[in-house]
Amino acid sequence: MTTVPAAPIPDPQPPEVAEVTTIACVGIGTIGGGWAAYFLSRGYRVQAWDPSPEAGDRVRALIDAAWPALTQLGLAEGADPHAISVHTDLAEALDGAQFVQESAPEVLEMKQQLLADIDAHAAPGVIIASSTSGYSMTEMAVDAASPERLVVGHPFNPPYLIPLVEVVGGEQTSPAAVAWVSAWYEHLGKSVITMDHEVPGFIANRLQEALWREALHMVDNGEATVEQIDRSITDGPGLRWPLQGPMLTFHLAGGPGGMAHMLDHFGPSLKSPWTRLEAPELTEELRGAVVAGCDDEADGRTVPELVAQRDQAIIAVRQVIEQLRRGSAA
Repeated sequence: MTTVPAAPIPDPQPPEVAEVTTIACVGIGTIGGGWAAYFLSRGYRVQAWDPSPEAGDRVRALIDAAWPALTQLGLAEGADPHAISVHTDLAEALDGAQFVQESAPEVLEMKQQLLADIDAHAAPGVIIASSTSGYSMTEMAVDAASPERLVVGHPFNPPYLIPLVEVVGGEQTSPAAVAWVSAWYEHLGKSVITMDHEVPGFIANRLQEALWREALHMVDNGEATVEQIDRSITDGPGLRWPLQGPMLTFHLAGGPGGMAHMLDHFGPSLKSPWTRLEAPELTEELRGAVVAGCDDEADGRTVPELVAQRDQAIIAVRQVIEQLRRGSAA
């Protein structure tokens, strides 16, 4: 197959990242609303679009719930939780926007049409990023007239607290657009992985999905409960991962010999039949067991209560890690 060379971004060029003042959030569900809250906390004005008549109330509730956590982390000068307008007309929401974050549901045909519509209405030179968690930009940009300015900017829930964003372009995305988006997210205070190539599921989702499949198999086979699986991570390897991640963790497990010793000594066990990376069939029995297990573990706590506890835990971990990093850099 012949690859079409990536086109440069046509004139006019994107604004300097420091000159951006207004952002369009297209789709303001959980992810898009989380993005809106984060952008507001960084001092930007947000113009949001969503076809649902209830979208305005939903995003207002999300912003109000997220604002205490964002305040605890530190707001940018001039940050205003009310500097947002909600529109049902896409062209109206895009008018004057200097960056666009699309966060529509994960339906390929919807994404293709919506990105084409955004491309048709956004001002020339404005970069358009998609929050997709699974589709490649190559397959989403097929109907867009200017695919060179379409980039994946994949966040993690909640995007107002989790710093990671994975950035990758499609076959027709301009490298300059990828570089601009990466610089833009870094300017916002995000931790950016700029991928060299499109990879199905990106990086973090691939790793999450492997753990998720294994967990479902263990529940399905009666090998572990939902609560046991969660505790095995929160009180086990999860405590090591925030600062060093799984690869460096295994490097340390090798002792003075590091990763080389780890691979040489434990390499044969990689072929042990421990894992079942194929997803199990989602039967009614498995679905019921997982749902009941989560209800048991929640122990009467509502979703908003669990979200508040999650947010406080994320803030505490981030603050401790930042202190450790500052100390090591001193």
